[in-house]
Amino acid sequence: MTVSDFFAASYAEARDKFRASARAAGATLTAYENPKARTPDGGPLTTDVACLGPADAKRVYLTSSGTHGAEGFCGSGCQVGFFAERLYEAATPDTKIIMIHAINPYGFAWLRRVTEDNVDLNRNFQDFNAPLPVNRAYADVHDWLIPADWDGPAKAAADRGILAYQQQNGMMAYQAAVTGGQYSHADGLFFGGNAPTWSNATFRRILAEHVPAGIEALCSVDYHTGLGPMGYGEPIYVGPARDEKTGGLDRARAWYGADVTNPNDGSSTSARVTGTVPEAFLDLPASVKVTAIAMEYGTQPVQQVLNALRGDHWLHARGELDSPLGKQLKRQLRDAFYTDTAPWKAAIFGRAADFALRSFRGLAG
Repeated sequence: MTVSDFFAASYAEARDKFRASARAAGATLTAYENPKARTPDGGPLTTDVACLGPADAKRVYLTSSGTHGAEGFCGSGCQVGFFAERLYEAATPDTKIIMIHAINPYGFAWLRRVTEDNVDLNRNFQDFNAPLPVNRAYADVHDWLIPADWDGPAKAAADRGILAYQQQNGMMAYQAAVTGGQYSHADGLFFGGNAPTWSNATFRRILAEHVPAGIEALCSVDYHTGLGPMGYGEPIYVGPARDEKTGGLDRARAWYGADVTNPNDGSSTSARVTGTVPEAFLDLPASVKVTAIAMEYGTQPVQQVLNALRGDHWLHARGELDSPLGKQLKRQLRDAFYTDTAPWKAAIFGRAADFALRSFRGLAG
């Protein structure tokens, strides 16, 4: 297989390649079917988990793809390549490898960033019994993000409003307002939900069922796309607050180098967010040393990516999926999160393979 062969053109093809490569490596497979949604052609949607290594392992290397649906093309290719290139052979004998494929299968299959609930899964890991974060700035831009039309005067007026907001407050302030997460507009962008999603519950179930009870250390790499320079993989520290305070960030930089960024100190291309998937690692015993990063691969300029997201949300709220405009908006959304070229695929897999080996060295240290 060439590197390009690791990647797929659809959710169904990606799932088949993942399961085939995992079986060839001798991994055990478990499928979790989403009862709340189906594929566009009516088929089942599943999150698939492949495991290698001892059931009583002291160390775990875990990767996840498809947290943001359409970003799954990237993560799936990295996971397939991990098995195809036999990178697991670099792990110590007491390490268990857990690969979670398409944790948000609906978004992957439907070319959406969100779940079937219109929820951003990476904002959904909140304590919904406590007051939720308030993003007042989002309310200022919401009506511009999803205008009444996409090819008429409402869209033109919305674009003018966004430009004026950016000129007055700066691009980073606009990005933070839109992407930081919000819990007030269920039809909006980066909506964190009002309850745990199926994908949230499934991720926690996977941890409970597959992470050995006696582990001492866990390394997590979650694959993302859409921010940063084309083809560059930015390692972003995303560990829960508990682990940052107990050395998680220092450990990540010791393992991966000084280019590990942190949204909390402004060094990352990502805005500061809450309710991210690694909060689920708080379900593990406090003694477990968690080192969690997101590998963020650049595709297009951030403004272009945000416009593609606006178009997709408008389409599902007010447009027609099968119309020429609908098909155009879907192509734009796919291109915003997946650069379907051989050089891009080679760059991202090379970075993923390098970080897998660094992760094994870190876990063994």
